[in-house]
Amino acid sequence: MVKGSNVALAALSENAGSVIASLSWVSPTGDGDADVSVLLLDANGKVRSDGDFYFYNNPVAPDGSVQLLGKTPSENGDEDRISFDLTAVSPVIDRIVVAASRYDGAGFGELEDLKVTLADAGGDNLLSFAIDDADTVSAIIFGELYRRGDEWKFRAVGQGYDCGLAGLATDFGVDIEDDAGAEEAPSGSESFERTDTTAPTPTAEPQPQATLNSVPSPRPAAEEDEPRKRAARPRTAKKKVTLPRVARKSLADNDSWTRARLFPVSALKSDRDRETRATSVLLSVMAQVPEFGRRLTAPFGAPAGRMETFTEVTLPHGDTPRRPDGVIRVERAGKLWTALVETKTNGNDLKPDQVQAYMDIAARRGYEAVITLSNEVALEGSPLVDVKIDGRRKHKVALRHLSWAEVTYQAQTLIRHEGVADKAHAWLLRELLYYLQHDNSGCHGFQNMGASWVPVRNGINDETLSQGDPRTLNVVESWEQLIRQICLSLGGELGQKVLPVQRAKRGTDPKARRDRLADQLCLDGRLPAELRIEGAPGTLTVSADLRTSKLRTSVEIPAPEQGYPLTWAKRLIRRLTEAPADLHIETLVEGEAGGPRGTLERLRPEPADMLPKNNATQITGFRLSLFKGMGSSRGNAESGFIRSVDDAVHRFYTTVLVHLDRPTPRRASSKERAETR
Repeated sequence: MVKGSNVALAALSENAGSVIASLSWVSPTGDGDADVSVLLLDANGKVRSDGDFYFYNNPVAPDGSVQLLGKTPSENGDEDRISFDLTAVSPVIDRIVVAASRYDGAGFGELEDLKVTLADAGGDNLLSFAIDDADTVSAIIFGELYRRGDEWKFRAVGQGYDCGLAGLATDFGVDIEDDAGAEEAPSGSESFERTDTTAPTPTAEPQPQATLNSVPSPRPAAEEDEPRKRAARPRTAKKKVTLPRVARKSLADNDSWTRARLFPVSALKSDRDRETRATSVLLSVMAQVPEFGRRLTAPFGAPAGRMETFTEVTLPHGDTPRRPDGVIRVERAGKLWTALVETKTNGNDLKPDQVQAYMDIAARRGYEAVITLSNEVALEGSPLVDVKIDGRRKHKVALRHLSWAEVTYQAQTLIRHEGVADKAHAWLLRELLYYLQHDNSGCHGFQNMGASWVPVRNGINDETLSQGDPRTLNVVESWEQLIRQICLSLGGELGQKVLPVQRAKRGTDPKARRDRLADQLCLDGRLPAELRIEGAPGTLTVSADLRTSKLRTSVEIPAPEQGYPLTWAKRLIRRLTEAPADLHIETLVEGEAGGPRGTLERLRPEPADMLPKNNATQITGFRLSLFKGMGSSRGNAESGFIRSVDDAVHRFYTTVLVHLDRPTPRRASSKERAETR
């Protein structure tokens, strides 16, 4: 987009009800940074209250309409992401301003490649707007989302402010307190003066431009009888702490020295020890690190408030008192939210009678939830534990499951990508991650394909497996658990959403979908899966062929809309310079089963070999694939199936997907472009 232009989101995507704005820049010195902020404005161009101003100290809207997601690694450094649920925005909100500001006298002219991109709920990029005339301004409005009738539109603004975040926020009606030590502005200086980044600041009062008439004019200095203090940058917490990308060199003499840990794992000798230690470690960190505790309990209906956690609590239950592994209590506005916690480690299964007893206790005592925690990954429509609910009770208790893999994912996302505000909290999360990922903790996640794995593989090889065999359904469920865990693992490393794609008609029962996959497994001996990675050029496909013991990871990328086929082929080969030589590349052509194909090693010197012999044949895209032998055992050992799938997915992403161009937004038709003018 160009400065001042606008476009309707509905013309770009059918999934524009939720969008993610990404603000990015590059610092030539490597130490430049900026803070993003969002303002919700009513029809008068002002915030309703200071609560409509979202920045690093107020990152989430109570209604979920705005959430500052923090920084995530990108190809050129980092980008700040903001999630908008436009369906949840209050009807009285007319515009949403997306801005960024610098501090300590720094200006945006010191940064390069300033850009904002917008992606829809499916992760597809819709638009981008680059700002190349930032000059010395210390705050910039990158763009704004605004209503036109029943639809949302985006305008590329690129408007600058000389007086930073405080000046920008004040002009939109936010009440910014001065710090106690704020310096006086020089005598006779004007109040917050806004400048357009395209031209020097005029001496006379600026007039709003036609394309930027939605940006309010600055307050005239003449309205004030005497000079006032320049509004300071709002009081904030310290910059968020994340894990360093390069670990510090150890001071130990040699590798045999063991670093002292806050949560040691060497003394864990039994499953009971592991369960007790894991529960206490997790619950204590949840109570001490509010960001982390909130992450884990909010999806279960817990309010945002003061959290306290307890272990080995004795509760009456008939003749035999029960002792749940833990209790979580959250206080808000004088009300308590309580959840009982039952924990399992290693391959231990949850016991239905235990969970049923805790559900009954919670119902009698008015508690809100029972949370089970184990290495199993819960599947949609397939509860890990079946419990009976007494419909006569007025008080309903929610039964929720949390996997250790999800706990690890949330901790990784916070400490490695989004950061926490306190150094002590960051250290606690680092220690928690070390504990969870240690082999002796028992919190490694899903690690066993189950008792049906070997018989099903043998039945496929012997061609004795028949449709309807219940063991195939067990294998399909284990496969789905494995894929969900790989999504959590990869997402935690990348700081991006990685979700399994479930190909089924809307409203289809999950069990019916798994039954269909089980029948298909009997026919072709394959376990398929698809992973949608935020920002990737296509869906990552995984296929485990149990007949050939081969794993295939692949991605299909569409052909560019413009240019020549030979140019496409050469560009693709250049992008894959660091990819494995055994990468298979297949050209996809319209109306045919397949086009030319070959390994990257063979195609590097002759990219033209990727093109069909018939010049009239239309190329629709390219399929990139890696093949790998898969493990035979059902567990997570070095030779195991689970380890081989995890390694294959991570290898394909790190050696292939990261080198490909990000998806480009669909080009609007001439009719759609005319309607947005």
